[in-house]
Amino acid sequence: MIIEQFPPFRAAHFRIKQADDAWEHRGAAALRRLVFCKEQRIFRDDDRDAIDDEATTLIAFDYVGVAAGDVIGTVRIHEAEPGIWWGSRLAVAPAYRRVGALGTALIRLAVGTARGRGCTRFHAHVQAQNGPLFMRLHWRTRGTLSLHGHPHLEMEADLDHYPPVIDAASVAGWHATARIAA
Repeated sequence: MIIEQFPPFRAAHFRIKQADDAWEHRGAAALRRLVFCKEQRIFRDDDRDAIDDEATTLIAFDYVGVAAGDVIGTVRIHEAEPGIWWGSRLAVAPAYRRVGALGTALIRLAVGTARGRGCTRFHAHVQAQNGPLFMRLHWRTRGTLSLHGHPHLEMEADLDHYPPVIDAASVAGWHATARIAA
């Protein structure tokens, strides 16, 4: 189950971590299909590719009353070559997009986790409309390109702003609370 709607002004409590359990991976995959296939129509039926076989999946889930499958955000990271890491498939459930901290927290955990694993450069192909968010988070644009018929920015994180995370599987302190207006 993916949470798409909830009552106005509900307090949202979420936690982010590395996906370990089967329900976490299923929830991340379902959220990616919702965002990239159904909503944005970038892919037809599924966005899975060869990178998924080697990537680490990070997730955000509802911290209050968690039930299997309540994944509300996800991103994947992988090491393309020694020290060079990429983030991709950042997705947040529609009802949680007003929680500005959620996407930011996923980005910070992604880069921090890669740094904890020896990252010396961290890149992402970012949909053009999301460029300003990444720039506020100390990313710089390296170029522009079209991927799957949509404009993207090739961006790189300034690693000085991202402390290493050694164990993304047990990041108990990575949580936030926010009020969401409908």
